[in-house]
Amino acid sequence: MNFLCGVHIPIKLAKFLPSKGHSAKHVNQLPAKWHTNDSEICLITNQNECIVITKDEDFRASFLLKRTPRKLIHISLGNISNNALIELFSRHLELIGEVNQHECFFLELGKMTILYTF
Repeated sequence: MNFLCGVHIPIKLAKFLPSKGHSAKHVNQLPAKWHTNDSEICLITNQNECIVITKDEDFRASFLLKRTPRKLIHISLGNISNNALIELFSRHLELIGEVNQHECFFLELGKMTILYTF
């Protein structure tokens, strides 16, 4: 799987995912870094079949209204430690792989719930 981590996602997650056999970039590794606007991120990720990982509510709304980005993981946990976020992804990589088989999906990871839609 290919991931793009949003500006509020720790770069440590982008470094962890390749250790599990996936490719990952942080938005700060893009040419415009944190200045890359949401529509550019959607375009880049849709063209490259990437999964956006974000805490940003704007991406959530964009997916629900326009289905872009086509593949989105929204973290609804507020401030958690890097290790807790990495553990969350470790536990759910199999599920992420399953929903990634769909052309379009929204997956929300929260404290007690997992919500996804296609």
